[in-house]
Amino acid sequence: MTIWIPLRRVGKGARHYSVRVGKVYRAPCPRGWDTVHDFAHPTALIVSAWAKSIGRRAHADGTRYTTLPTLRRMLSLGLLLVFCLLSAHGSRAEGEGDFLAGRSKACKSCGLKNAALKRRDLSGADLASADLAGAVLHRARLARANLSGAILTGANLNKTDLKTASLARAKLQEAMLYEADASAADFSGADLTGAKMQRARLVRATLDGARIEAAMLTGARLDEASLRQVNLSAANLVEATLRRANLEGANLSSSGLIDAVLLEANLTGADLSDADLFGADLTGANLAGADLSDARLTRAILTGANLDGAKLTGALMPDGSVHR
Repeated sequence: MTIWIPLRRVGKGARHYSVRVGKVYRAPCPRGWDTVHDFAHPTALIVSAWAKSIGRRAHADGTRYTTLPTLRRMLSLGLLLVFCLLSAHGSRAEGEGDFLAGRSKACKSCGLKNAALKRRDLSGADLASADLAGAVLHRARLARANLSGAILTGANLNKTDLKTASLARAKLQEAMLYEADASAADFSGADLTGAKMQRARLVRATLDGARIEAAMLTGARLDEASLRQVNLSAANLVEATLRRANLEGANLSSSGLIDAVLLEANLTGADLSDADLFGADLTGANLAGADLSDARLTRAILTGANLDGAKLTGALMPDGSVHR
């Protein structure tokens, strides 16, 4: 295809340009010429398929005009954009390859679905916003790693070292964290819906605003953890320890807290409606303003607990009576 680009004036010394897909040809245009055919002197400018994109400025009938500098700028910008996009894609692919080969610990926003990373030493790795859905990270070392915003849906993190790691806003739905050590890790705003976290260690971890509904936390350790405004509805916390944990405003409705240890925990304004607290130790806990309606408190220890303003309607009390 040839696109003709006549100059606005055709006169002595003027040049007329014929743009072909792949090359641009140019030659002097004699006075009075209004059409130009093929020329034999290619310039350094390579047009390629971009010729079609300039059809709005240069048409075969010559009804619209442009100049070579304008054309050159248009094509240069287009080619630069393509170059940048290809470079970014190539860099990302190269980064993923280096990471998987163990040559690098930095792979932000990488696509690592179902990656086999069992027992890998990824301490301090930067995996922010990376897609690790279904990845196998069993017994991997991820201490101090940056996994903020990462996708870890269905990932295997069993017995993984996550101490002081950042998983803020990470997506961990249905992820497996059995016996994982996430002490002092940051899970703020993370989605752990349905996660399997039995016997996980989350001592002094931050889980403010996290979604952990219907998660399995049997025997998990959450001592001194921050769980403000967390959603733990229908979660299984049987025999979990939450000594001095901050659960202010947390949603624990319909959760299972049988034999859980909540010694001196802050449950101010928490929703514990319909929760099962059979045999739970709430010694010294602050339950001011908490909703315990229809909760089961049979054999629960409430020594020194603050129940000021708490709602206990329909709750089954430690002595076996139903609160009216």
